[in-house]
Amino acid sequence: MHAALFHEYGGPEKLVYEEVPRPIPTDHEVLIQVKACSINHLDIWTRNGIPAYKISLPHIPGSDIAGVIAETGKQVEGFHPGDRVVVYPILHCHRCEYCLAGQENLCTSVRVIGVATEGGYAQYSKVPQENIFPLPETVGFEEGAAFVLVYLTAWHMLITLAQLKPGQEVLVLAAGSGVGSAAIQIAKLVGTRVIATVGDRDKIAKAQSIGADEVINHREEDLTQRTRDLTRGRGVDVVFEHIGPETWSKSIACLAKNGTLVTCGATTGPEAKMDLRYLFTRQLRLIGSYIGTRRELVTLLKLLEEGKLKPHLHRVMPLKDVRQAHEIIEERKHFGKVVLVPDHPAA
Repeated sequence: MHAALFHEYGGPEKLVYEEVPRPIPTDHEVLIQVKACSINHLDIWTRNGIPAYKISLPHIPGSDIAGVIAETGKQVEGFHPGDRVVVYPILHCHRCEYCLAGQENLCTSVRVIGVATEGGYAQYSKVPQENIFPLPETVGFEEGAAFVLVYLTAWHMLITLAQLKPGQEVLVLAAGSGVGSAAIQIAKLVGTRVIATVGDRDKIAKAQSIGADEVINHREEDLTQRTRDLTRGRGVDVVFEHIGPETWSKSIACLAKNGTLVTCGATTGPEAKMDLRYLFTRQLRLIGSYIGTRRELVTLLKLLEEGKLKPHLHRVMPLKDVRQAHEIIEERKHFGKVVLVPDHPAA
């Protein structure tokens, strides 16, 4: 089979498209014929060689997989060749206190498909049977691949952790990112007023088209002052943060008293500074978040099937164009998800 992979860490130029052995599923695994796999920043961090992600080279990235089951292991039950599926990206132990409580994303040995294992940038990928979920017949493979990781992350942040409520005001950073566009839709589904940020004038209308009530161009406007103006000086109830030090202090300053900042990423770096006096005098909450749970994914797939949530696709590209696809993400040229599609010759 063909796959996109890297033999050494570095920029997009390290990605190559070449022939590799087709995976062989074990008794409790399924082999998926990959129809689509979306790109996440996690893929880029893995390719760059972030120390936290210890992988063996060469490596095939890709955590967001949608496709058709090609083969099942001897002990797999409930799934059969030909079934349309998406992949829950978290690998967990099933035994620790967190897994037993249904909090797989807190597992003491948590790992991610496409990082700890070979991923979906390939014609075929194998995953444990407990990591596959049926893809609704009404949903295309490209949308399925663009959905799981970012919507699961945004739902866990806004609904489970921040406990978003109707009538609240939310600031969503980087509306053009996959997780940012997902957050806007989820926040509107709850019934909140959404203020979103973009870094390009061309993205303003796109953010509004998916539900943003107000859009701030952070390259032309002061984020904190504009947010205060839009909230009558009060600030927002929740900030959806995933940028890191570039926006951290401004994000905190945008919060109303008793407000919540929830974060899932550090795109601009791992360290941020803040004035602790501002934290305790305004009684703010800072919450870290990591992907989401299997139970949350079940809820989200129902909402996807009902058309209440719909991933925004920036571009669908052949897997062989993986370098160009990564460049689009790194240069922030996208709005929504970039999806890779492997070529499958006709039988």
